[in-house]
Amino acid sequence: MSSAYFLKPNTHEHGASLTEMLTVMVILALVAALAGPSYRATIARAQARSVAAEIASELRLTRQLAMSRRERLLVQFDQSRQSLTFMRADSGDVLDEYHYADKGVVLDVPSAGPNVLFYPSGRSATATTIAILDHMGRRITLTVSITGRVSLS
Repeated sequence: MSSAYFLKPNTHEHGASLTEMLTVMVILALVAALAGPSYRATIARAQARSVAAEIASELRLTRQLAMSRRERLLVQFDQSRQSLTFMRADSGDVLDEYHYADKGVVLDVPSAGPNVLFYPSGRSATATTIAILDHMGRRITLTVSITGRVSLS
């Protein structure tokens, strides 16, 4: 037997060295550190968009109910309870409530005051704008026009 036989590297080994594993771990940690804030911002924006869409949907439904029932319906924005209450304007009977306290957003007081009133014609008593802010301070604007149309921007 020659000594070259014993010095031949083993070509049948599989796996990674400790250095290779540490290099991969460092690269993964860097990618996670860079992607984390962007991911949180994306989640916050999606939550705020979802809340805005839900509120817009509730306002549109209230307008449709006012027209179909031929009665005035009122939406009250209550910042202390972080909720919206949908009720009959004349009797005060509550039809529905929407709570956004656990959604990670803040609603500004509507520009025309804390109440939005829909007439049986579908029109709104006043035009109003509602700002919805996510926890990172980004703003989504919900608008109720004098004609009763609800839009997001």
